[in-house]
Amino acid sequence: MTDKVIVLTTCATHADALRIARTLVERRLAACVNIVPNITSIYRWQGAIEESGEWLLVIKTATGLLENLKEDLPRMHPYEVPELVALNIVDGVEGYLNWLTAELDTGNDVA
Repeated sequence: MTDKVIVLTTCATHADALRIARTLVERRLAACVNIVPNITSIYRWQGAIEESGEWLLVIKTATGLLENLKEDLPRMHPYEVPELVALNIVDGVEGYLNWLTAELDTGNDVA
């Protein structure tokens, strides 16, 4: 098991997805954010079943940055309750995992 995680969130617009992704990388809360366009989300919200076109953000970060991400993402996100779920990265190519570490602000001074 690594200390790296993938965090998922969605946005209603490409502009919001770009803004959030760029901000997370600039702040070194994410080493990389993939933006997946044109997904369809079906969910229950305020008692009604909704269907929305969205953009999925796949955020690569470390567990040590999750608390910061949980504080910052809702402030920069236009949704009342933004999705933020973290999935453990069990293993990966050593070079890629090292790159993630170097690009994140984990306090390790490796960047």
